[in-house]
Amino acid sequence: MSGPDLRRAAAARALDLVEPGMKLGLGTGSTAAAFVALLGARVRDGLDVVGVPTSEATRIQAEAEGIPLATLDEIPQLDLTIDGADEVDGQLRLIKGGGAALLREKIVAFASTRMVVIADAAKRVATLGAFPLPIEVNPFGRTATRVAVEAAIARTGCTGEVRLRLAPDGAPLVTDGGHHILDAHLGAIHDPEALSAALWAVPGVVEHGLFLGLATAAILAEDRAGQAHVTVLGRIG
Repeated sequence: MSGPDLRRAAAARALDLVEPGMKLGLGTGSTAAAFVALLGARVRDGLDVVGVPTSEATRIQAEAEGIPLATLDEIPQLDLTIDGADEVDGQLRLIKGGGAALLREKIVAFASTRMVVIADAAKRVATLGAFPLPIEVNPFGRTATRVAVEAAIARTGCTGEVRLRLAPDGAPLVTDGGHHILDAHLGAIHDPEALSAALWAVPGVVEHGLFLGLATAAILAEDRAGQAHVTVLGRIG
């Protein structure tokens, strides 16, 4: 079974959580895009919901699907956010930001009563960190910020290279918020809470990809004998 099939299976299970009248956070990435596509079909069949997208890419897709959209200024409290993750551990701690939307994703997740992660089961890990940790930074003083980030990482016992993320044209990637991203290739993060606090103490760090205490459940799909099998971690209801 292909990756798109598994992503669609996880997205379909998450769609069961959506009720008429809900205010939804719409995530970013390939699995979230599968959810937005399925949600769009339900909206065209008459489902009454409103969505808040976590990126310009998601906004464009949701508009094309005919999903009514709003901003957090218009509806500051959401019922449910459905989003993907680059890694999820057994405590529902996440690494997100592979799609460079981590700032808006975290703002939307924090404004939601529930955040449910959808992913293929390969994203579940025993220890976070194999996926590079994205750290969104202000372009001003980026080199000084990078040096401070490296020192903060070292103080928490992590090791690894911190690299500036580049766009396809070789220039620094610019996020929807106008920032840059440093990717920390750490291999393993044994104390995510300590690393989160250390990164927050660095001026110039706008946001980081450790999502701690935000996800209430994860829907993970895997291939079992050619069939999609869905496992739920946490509280889905």
